[in-house]
Amino acid sequence: MLKRERIARPYSFMLLMIMLLPFTIAAQLNTQASKALIQRILPKNATHFIVESIAAENDKDIFEVESRSGKIVLRGNNGTSVASALYHYLTEYAHCQITWNGTNLNLPASLPVVKEKVHKATPYTYRYYLNYCTFNYSMSWWDWDRWQKEIDWMALHGINMPLAITGEEYTWYVVYKEMGFSDEELKDFFSGPAYFGWFWMGNLDAWGGPLPLSWMKSHKVLQEKILQRERELGMKPVLPAFTGHVPPAFKKKYPNAKLKATNWTNGFADTYILDSEDPLFAEIGKKFLQKQTQLFGTDHLYSADTFNENEPPSDDPTFLSALSARIYEGMKQADTAATWVMQGWLFYSDRKFWKAPQIEALLKAVPGDKMLLLDLAAEIEPVWKRTNAFYDKPWIWNMLHNFGGNVNLFGRMDGIATGPADALNDKTSGKMWGIGLTMEAIEQNPVMYELMTQHTWQTEPIALDAWIPKYVLNRYAANSTDLVNAWQVLRQTVYNGKEIRDGAESIVTGRPTFDSTTIWTRTKLNYDRRALLPAWDLFIQSAGKGINTDGFQYDLVDITRQVLANYAGPLQKKWVAAYKEKDTAAFNKYSKAFIQLISDMDVLLATRKDFMLGPWLSTARSHGTTPAEKALYEQNARDLITLWGDANSPLHEYSNRQWSGLLNDFYKPRWQQFFAMLQQSLRTGAEPDLKQFEATIKDWEWKWVKMQKAFPVEPVGNSVAVSLQMYKKYRKEVE
Repeated sequence: MLKRERIARPYSFMLLMIMLLPFTIAAQLNTQASKALIQRILPKNATHFIVESIAAENDKDIFEVESRSGKIVLRGNNGTSVASALYHYLTEYAHCQITWNGTNLNLPASLPVVKEKVHKATPYTYRYYLNYCTFNYSMSWWDWDRWQKEIDWMALHGINMPLAITGEEYTWYVVYKEMGFSDEELKDFFSGPAYFGWFWMGNLDAWGGPLPLSWMKSHKVLQEKILQRERELGMKPVLPAFTGHVPPAFKKKYPNAKLKATNWTNGFADTYILDSEDPLFAEIGKKFLQKQTQLFGTDHLYSADTFNENEPPSDDPTFLSALSARIYEGMKQADTAATWVMQGWLFYSDRKFWKAPQIEALLKAVPGDKMLLLDLAAEIEPVWKRTNAFYDKPWIWNMLHNFGGNVNLFGRMDGIATGPADALNDKTSGKMWGIGLTMEAIEQNPVMYELMTQHTWQTEPIALDAWIPKYVLNRYAANSTDLVNAWQVLRQTVYNGKEIRDGAESIVTGRPTFDSTTIWTRTKLNYDRRALLPAWDLFIQSAGKGINTDGFQYDLVDITRQVLANYAGPLQKKWVAAYKEKDTAAFNKYSKAFIQLISDMDVLLATRKDFMLGPWLSTARSHGTTPAEKALYEQNARDLITLWGDANSPLHEYSNRQWSGLLNDFYKPRWQQFFAMLQQSLRTGAEPDLKQFEATIKDWEWKWVKMQKAFPVEPVGNSVAVSLQMYKKYRKEVE
């Protein structure tokens, strides 16, 4: 059992003191945080930068950059502004770049001079970051070192409003213990660490658990560090609030409580939602926010999504209005300055239910500007356009971009270049107070995130024909016409954003089948796969000219991977045709080529840590304090990216990954078993029992999920050399 927290904690007291400090001293603290960030980013060059504080402009962030006495002066009204000033200098003058997938910090021996002072002001009060799903599809196993790098990345890219839900389970544990719940009663509530996003949103209970107490304690400490760093840099983290989701044991402890059982998707047990009309709703909501503030402080921004992919019991506008008002009132009772931050995903995902009267009723019940809407996938479908700009509520234009952490080259490059600025300058956009990134997973397609964050400090659309050459120079440390041309090809193919909602996957990662329409493996491309080949040609030629930055290596591997992943489609058609024609020789030839393709992809991806299974499993296990905990976390990590749930999970492959280790150890053996069945069919003339195969493969998959096995955590092979090998082997084949 956890000891109850004392009300007066040193950490909370420190936060309170910071909030009460006058501007000049607070600015000094931000200056110190900014200098520490520069030291982390540029340890050998940090002394060449001077940090100075300036006041905000029209209550919005600003920064300045200039040269003085041989040094670079960075000014900002907070740490994030100063970091943005640094990144502006690095990208515009030193031609560097910092992304998740490749960094170029090869500064010139003599730092370039800023001839005229740069002054930038953002038109956006808020620059939001993260999605509940990101915390699991990418961040499940992060430690403080990785979080520290991400917070630096946020600051450099102008983020000032990050979702901060690490450690939420600890707060709920303390609240429910104080309400008299036992550990045994809570065992069936908390999910495993890989499933928190959906647990927090009320979609599931217990799956992947039981959650060890050691995890809760360690992640409470991790959240303290995250929040302290974010606030030092001037960010305003968004913390969670109560939405009604309660433990299954609640119905026994409070038999008269007004509860509704709801089911998110087949394969998971019901969860229980406490009706907002029940007096306990406001009481628990208040307890939670008070305890959370005691533990972690507050910036008065609270995330709450009452009906995330769960339909309300009534579409009566009066009912929805009253419900919304009660949820906000629960926040207000604990914090009179509370602002409700709501993901607008429900208006996109369930538009049959959420029509104009329902949306308007839900939003207008909250007073004034005390609700802030996230147009969660504005680049796909801008909900603001069909809701009168969210009925005069402040809102944020977001790029969602990635679903499930799937590995693919994809994005709406032209749409992202213009979308935010077009909305900002649209007279009908109402209170568009910000922009944001709400991807389900990160550490992929870095170009889309560099492009989107470029909007932070400008009001006009981005001219891609001018922006792409800068991106090429910063990423590859070369003024390369070939690579600029390659990126124009990528822009017109993988990044054209046409026809499909999110990135196409490869049939390689789908559960074996004769067709390409397995439920979570969407293989339709938004371009002719052969149209991508000229970009591959140009990257290979550039490798031959000696271009070899970290970002170049990543992109070369990623483009090579995409070409090979696409080629699996026509190969599948060949072995399917051969099987149907009972041509054993052709079937053996093409099925063997299909298996070899998977093996070759595994070898290619092993050259980059970005594409490896080993680090994902290793970091999962590192959080365990006992062998049993390590095994539990490894099972969580394996399950999320394969079955997602149990052997009969309807979400299998939703979070599939083209990763070295996963290709050879999971996807390839599945196909080998499928081909063995078909070869037996060709030998005997008997029809294959596809239903029996599916039952058998489900059992095999579940055994794989529960297995413990170490995979390499360090890359093997040279990215450029292996890419060249694949090019020589496959270039003619993929025509």
